[in-house]
Parts: sequence; C-alpha cells; structure tokens
Amino acid sequence: MTSLFEPAMLGPLTLRNRVIKAATFEGRSPDGVVTDDLVDFHRRVAAGGAGMTTVAYLSVAPEGRTDSGCILVLPDTIPGLRRLTDAVHAEGAAVAAQIGHAGPVANAASNKAQSIAPGRFFNPLGLRRTRAATEYDIARITDDYQRTARLCVEAGFDSLELHVGHNYLLSSFLSPKFNSRTDKWGGSLENRARFARQVVRAVREAVGTDVAVTAKLNMEDGYRGGLCIEDSIQVAEWLEADGALDALELTAGSSLANPMFLFKGDAPVREFGEVLPWFLRPGFRLVGKGFLRTYPYEEAYFLEDALRFRKALRLPLVLLGGISRLDTAERGIASGFEFVAMGRALLHDPGLVDAWRTGASDASGCIHCNRCMPTIYTGTRCPLVDPRPGDRPIETPTLSA
Repeated sequence: MTSLFEPAMLGPLTLRNRVIKAATFEGRSPDGVVTDDLVDFHRRVAAGGAGMTTVAYLSVAPEGRTDSGCILVLPDTIPGLRRLTDAVHAEGAAVAAQIGHAGPVANAASNKAQSIAPGRFFNPLGLRRTRAATEYDIARITDDYQRTARLCVEAGFDSLELHVGHNYLLSSFLSPKFNSRTDKWGGSLENRARFARQVVRAVREAVGTDVAVTAKLNMEDGYRGGLCIEDSIQVAEWLEADGALDALELTAGSSLANPMFLFKGDAPVREFGEVLPWFLRPGFRLVGKGFLRTYPYEEAYFLEDALRFRKALRLPLVLLGGISRLDTAERGIASGFEFVAMGRALLHDPGLVDAWRTGASDASGCIHCNRCMPTIYTGTRCPLVDPRPGDRPIETPTLSA
C-alpha cells in the first residue's frame, strides 16, 4: 500500500488524502452565478471522500469567460462562493478555485465581448475574429488575476489553480502555432512563457502564503506546431525556479485544436452535434469527426510523459489522466507523484474515494464513453448513472477498461 489515503501537505494545506477532484466544467451556473446545484455537486464529491475538490471555471475578466454561463468573480459573487466553500468544508474536504482567462477559447458571441489571443485569427467557437492582446491588456489581465485571487481567498477557497493549459489565454501564448508575435511576449520560448510566469508571480504576491497556489500546465498541445513536451519541461523548470507555486498539475490537449487528446476514449461526435448552438451545427457536421479524434483509452495514459517532468523537477506534481482504478492511483503515488486528480471517475461516482478506502470497490464504473462531455451545456453529468430524456442508450461492455 502507498500513502494514497494518508494526510498530505499541499503548500500550507493539509489534505486528508492525496486524491483531488480535477476541474471539470460543471455547467451548473447558467446565469453566471452560484446555484444550489453547483454547491451540491461539490458537496457530494467532498462527502464521497476526496481530499480536495476543484471548482471550474472561474473567470478573471468578462471577455475571459468560456461563455456567458461561466462565473465571473466579482465582489457580488462572494456570498455564493462562500456558501459553496462552507458546504465543502463541512464535509471535511478542501476546495480549490480554478481561475483563468479563456482567451481564444472564449465564445465571443455568447459573452458579447471580443475574444483576446496572442494574435488575430478566426475563432469558430463564436464565429468571430479574436483580437491581439495589447500591452494594456496583458497588464490589465495580470491585475485581474490578482483581484480574482484575493476575492477567492475572501470566499473561503483553500487553493488557487491557475489555468495554463488547453490553449486558454496563458497556454495560447506558450503555443508557437497561436503565438507568432515579434515583441517581448512572442518568438523565443522565454518570451512566450513570460505572460504565464508574470501571472503566477503576481497571484502569489496577491495572496501570500496562507493559501496554496498551483498551476495546470500543458505537457504538450497535441497538434503539429503546438507546445512540445521538451519546451513544456523547460517552462516547468522556470516556474519552479520562480518559487511561486506549491504544485503543478500536468495535462495536455487543446480545446481549440484537439480536445480528445486530453480525454482519450470514444469521441461523442453525434452527441455534440445535437447540443451545440444551432449556428455551429452545420459546420460541426462537416468537421466534427476530424475535430473530435478518437484515441484509445488506457489507465494512466499521461504517466510516461509526466514521469519526464517528475525526473526534472522537485516541485510537487499532480498526476492526471486515466485514473479510474485504485491500483492506478496507487501506482501514480508510488511513481513519485504527490497527488492524483480524477475527473470522469468522480463524475460517475462521487463516493468512489471512500469506496476505495473502505474496500467496497477497487474501480470506477466509468466506461470512458465520454458522453459526459456534451452535457456541459445542461449540467455536467454521467448519462450512464443519470440518464435524461433524449439521451441515446449507452451500451456497456462486459468488462470495463
């Protein structure tokens, strides 16, 4: 047995175990405010035994929302967020706020605000062109991160996770494909990493050492011309040297160019085509199969890449990707990772961690069909355990992976 169920330190925090609920957009704030449904979503994860649950995704700026249903952290959102953190704490777990700026991943049509990116390009998510971030934008957004971080601490969050993955704004600056700037924010890897490093240091300065600060970093973008693993390791080494982070959570893939690189398993092309906004459906019918590629699922599918980071860094690391079995989680800890993060497995069964701990189960019932992905528009759920009218039947295999 490893130390999976023993208390563990994350910066100034002591978590009751080493299992973290990964940030997976909940789709439970349709008006951009905390709802009872959102509170209960995280309360159930906490009651089910996870050491910490992560609220996703909290925006630092109006144009940085993924869409209009994303919570923008402002003073008037603090009471609702405090209600959420109090509910999680009452179940004995810690709670993290994933904060970020969606950048080119933002839906400009829904937000009614032009998306910001390293440069100008047509963004199919909102059928609008992005605009290139100016020096003023970069300074303002850095300040927005600081303001948001302080408000999240006021709301009772124990940890702040900065989103530097999936080609959200900070991640898009790291990508050679999306960042072709010739100023100090583009060109060399050091320049492309400057914005992310600036934000991380600014957030730490804003909140001090009483809360944990982590970052979710792409190991690679998963498409030609994107961030490669060698460059990402260098970025991680710089972040470690800056001394502002308590841990890195390692991820991969691009919400813009290759989302299934993160998820693996079946690609829910038909389901996405049925729930997308009407104006996106014709285009998706043409390109959906190419956009949502199929990758075979296997347990701990990011482990080998993540081990390269483990070898290069002393910073605590969180292993993500394909953890739905107890022996996989144990293997992650035994391989040198301080924590493991799970998304779909806990969406399927919020009580899975306690089931593992008590010996009631050793594996999630998640079959990696990824039918949960399109439910972000109506409240993220596992259709296998929470079917709704209109869901297509799901064929369950005799033996799940």
